[in-house]
Amino acid sequence: MSGANAAIEVRDVRRVFRQSSGMFGPERQVRAVDGVSFSLPAGQVLGIVGESGCGKSTLARLILGLLPVSAGEVLVDGQRLADMDRRARARLIQPVFQDPFSSLNPRQTVQQIVGLPLAAQGDIPRARQRERVMEMLSRVGLSPEMAQRQPGQLSGGQRQRVAIARALVLRPRIVVCDEPTSALDVSVQAQILNLLAELRHELGLTYVFISHNLAVVEHIATEVAVMYLGRIVEQAETDALFRDPRHPYTRALLASVLTPEPGLGIPDVGLGESYPDPANIPPGCRFHPRCPMAAERCNTEAPDGLRSGGRLVECLFAPTSSSPDRSAAVRPGTA
Repeated sequence: MSGANAAIEVRDVRRVFRQSSGMFGPERQVRAVDGVSFSLPAGQVLGIVGESGCGKSTLARLILGLLPVSAGEVLVDGQRLADMDRRARARLIQPVFQDPFSSLNPRQTVQQIVGLPLAAQGDIPRARQRERVMEMLSRVGLSPEMAQRQPGQLSGGQRQRVAIARALVLRPRIVVCDEPTSALDVSVQAQILNLLAELRHELGLTYVFISHNLAVVEHIATEVAVMYLGRIVEQAETDALFRDPRHPYTRALLASVLTPEPGLGIPDVGLGESYPDPANIPPGCRFHPRCPMAAERCNTEAPDGLRSGGRLVECLFAPTSSSPDRSAAVRPGTA
């Protein structure tokens, strides 16, 4: 969907990296993001999931403007990201990264870390900067005395709260969360997810939420995009996607969630031994070498942009609705 209420639009975005094959080998092109498009309405949460190497984190950096696109464009609040300077971009979109242990300067105090985006704007008085910092620390559940501590004196959950406060101190419209809970203990993950949900409602935020954890995405996202080899192969509202997955890769991801039942071992999801290589994308449907439903036409015919039942499903044989035997999958958190 697109329109005036879209907080962010990604239009056929591509990012190609060049990779050396050694002194005498030919240069290879790695298509990390390969024609991704979506439109995210204000106040919603798009969860992006997929295996390691599918392009999730590269897409996050393209959306943040930390990497230039090779083709396509990103629009934030109706403005082309490429046309903005760094300060304007920072006022609209901010990141929360995976590891709070490495994303915070260990030599600075919490007050200095959270206040850095304000100081970088260059036009906010110091007294106002301190006021905004203390207000944001309170919003993320940190006491005033935390302001003078350094990251090494904080727990992992407290550090991630500092990272969230830093991201929100400029009051951006959009926050890109790249695996924001994966480095935390399970009990702390729940606290941070609940905090992010509360802040979204209180401040009217829009999230792009990158994660490999399906249970986390199901908890926080309003819509889910499944990535495979640089493309979104299925996108739907969260409840619909988890209840009725239609792409064979989505079904495999859901079926791969471990159950707590002893003796079952690791589930066989039917994807074989091959692993996707973004430097060697197969012709036709890029998923066909691992797909249990693949037919001859899948070897040559790319299903790019196909829709099934009103939602994006890049599969030539995607059903308009899944039958029980084809969609059998373990829902995260419900096994």
